[in-house]
Amino acid sequence: MSGQIETRNLIAGRWIDAERTLANVNPSDLSDVIGEHAQATRAQLDEAVDAALRAQREWWAAGIQKRHDVLMAIGTELMARAGDIGALISREEGKPLAEGKGEVYRAGQFFTYFAAEALRQIGDTAQSTRPGIEIDVRREPVGVVAIISPWNFPVATPAWKIAPALAFGNAVIWKPASLTPASAAAMADVIARQDIPEGLLSMLVGPGGEIGQAMVEHPGVNAISFTGSVPVGRGIAAAAIGGMKKIQMEMGSKNPIIVMDDADMDLAVAHSAGAAFGASGQKCTAASRLIVHDAVHDQFVERLVEAAQALKVGHALEERTQIGPVVSADQLNANLGYIDVGKSEGAELLCGGTQLERATEGHYMAPAVFVETTNDMRINREEMFAPITCVMKTSSYDEALAIANDSDFGLTAGIMTRSLARANHFRANMRAGTLMVNLPTAGTDYHVPFGGMGASSYGPREQGQYAAEFYTTVKTAYVFAGVPE
Repeated sequence: MSGQIETRNLIAGRWIDAERTLANVNPSDLSDVIGEHAQATRAQLDEAVDAALRAQREWWAAGIQKRHDVLMAIGTELMARAGDIGALISREEGKPLAEGKGEVYRAGQFFTYFAAEALRQIGDTAQSTRPGIEIDVRREPVGVVAIISPWNFPVATPAWKIAPALAFGNAVIWKPASLTPASAAAMADVIARQDIPEGLLSMLVGPGGEIGQAMVEHPGVNAISFTGSVPVGRGIAAAAIGGMKKIQMEMGSKNPIIVMDDADMDLAVAHSAGAAFGASGQKCTAASRLIVHDAVHDQFVERLVEAAQALKVGHALEERTQIGPVVSADQLNANLGYIDVGKSEGAELLCGGTQLERATEGHYMAPAVFVETTNDMRINREEMFAPITCVMKTSSYDEALAIANDSDFGLTAGIMTRSLARANHFRANMRAGTLMVNLPTAGTDYHVPFGGMGASSYGPREQGQYAAEFYTTVKTAYVFAGVPE
């Protein structure tokens, strides 16, 4: 896949150029300039919000069958185009081609799932404590939703936000990440070509400190759904509360996998390696803390290092690649910085942690395994978003659980054990929003809620029927019909 793609902003139903542009460069091949992408302005944001306010009323009035049909068409096209849009994701973000295709297909499934949810607009009725009065409770759209999405899943993450927003009758102002504008624009184009009101979806690419902040503060925006870092999330929360806006945030993580002495070692190694290094560790669900029982520690570590060294790191579009490059030079430098931090803290680096040379110049990094680490080290406290994992030794299940829970974050967590008693205790006592037993921490279904605890999440859950808690507001109506004559 080659050729330059000029990415414009979708404003009020029209694709608009801009005076400022930034280059979009392939992290697998720095000589491959994918194109230039337009940088939106505050005036364009105002235009988008004005159009969204008009479009939202029209969209809500169109009814549930219309919303179902549109979302089904969007999802069907995305699944059919998983190949070409997936290749674009791989080219611009760096994940292997199979993962890029899978991401687009999953994005389509979000839309078809929420197409069905659009038809399930079933409220409640209640008896009043007063005679002759009927009560009904129904859900209505929150209004105009601002969506701020990250670069690591440039199509899937916004899909699981945009699909429920539209299904429940809202309009959307979307700011995708500046590192992945072309794949975002591809999905926006699929949506915009449907029979929808102009301005129901606008897409504005631009700096988070400018366009993102302006979106959050805009008086025409009723709710904000954000996925990104904790510091940015805190700023968004403060601004949203000041504007009395609804907020939903998915932020950082430091996901543990506990490997017990009775674990299936084949599964433990495969799932730990996959969760730690898949997508170059650039997942909020990546396993960067491996808490291993001392009875199996040495065997597990030896096999984990073998698995890490066997992974093929290469160009995202090459067929045999298992791990692509990291997304940018800044990310690579940050990752290498954490390697230095780990060494300075006394951790032992058994493999990886270096920049790799390949046939094309890119941001390649060898997957890294640290051992002799403790839970107070920075490499075990801070989210790295890197192909780096840290092994800690433990002597008991209770100690392992205590270490796993000793974190500011609580997104996902896993345990590898054959003991039903341990598994059930873990499910009840691990402080995380998403738990895995004999599975990797990465990999969730689209029809059930997703989110975490602590600094990982704030506000209502995403996905599944639980998405209605954020994208709708509840209205209670009391009706006195009088006495029939």
